[in-house]
Amino acid sequence: MKSYSQAFYADRHAKTVHSAHTILSIVLQRIPQVSSAVDLGCGVGTWLSVLQEKGVKDVQGLDGNWVDQNLLAIPRASFKQVDLANGDIRLPCRYDLAISLEVAEHLPETRARDFIASLTALSDFVLFSAAVPFQGGINHVNEQWQHYWAALFAERGYAVHDIVRARIWDDSLIPFWYRQNILLYSRHHHLPGAAEAGPAVALPAPMPLDVVHPEHYLAKARAQDGVRRSFRVFGRSVRDYMWSKLGQTH
Repeated sequence: MKSYSQAFYADRHAKTVHSAHTILSIVLQRIPQVSSAVDLGCGVGTWLSVLQEKGVKDVQGLDGNWVDQNLLAIPRASFKQVDLANGDIRLPCRYDLAISLEVAEHLPETRARDFIASLTALSDFVLFSAAVPFQGGINHVNEQWQHYWAALFAERGYAVHDIVRARIWDDSLIPFWYRQNILLYSRHHHLPGAAEAGPAVALPAPMPLDVVHPEHYLAKARAQDGVRRSFRVFGRSVRDYMWSKLGQTH
């Protein structure tokens, strides 16, 4: 698997902090007190570091050997090197919250069911997102619609709670992939309502499970349009060149 550079992680960390603060604030309003969390595919541990700032004392991050541990945002003792694509992901305890964001698409489809089983074995609550078809990215080998993952969680008895996306949909500081993909899964089929969770919680109107954010759609459409324009320019150049050559023969 391709390694990421220090510049990649530094830039990603800076862009992810706002996303983590915003999204985790929403999640922590709706689930019981969280004092421990685990992140499968944690990178340098940005999301876990934000949880620590929010008072979560026990954090554990897991990721591959391509992570530069000199850049970790969490203590080195809280990071475990594992092979998510092939390894047996087992930990000696369960956590109040499990996280895996934009990771599952990097794993072979043959690993998808086992990966979800690993997440559900770690917690009753799983914050999850994964790339949709044609989202694009480095080493994406299993891009699937949101309902695909929801079905795998359902096999483990976990219900999907779409409590985040509508509340961050228009936040341009959050990358589109979180805004379209992030869902909370729970062993409990009901989460605390707005009144139970506190007055700051609003319950937005639900959206379809399978969605593509307009920013994602427009980026793909513009790229495709750029390719078509390039071919048209190339075609005109070839035509003009051929006409010029034909003109020289007379």
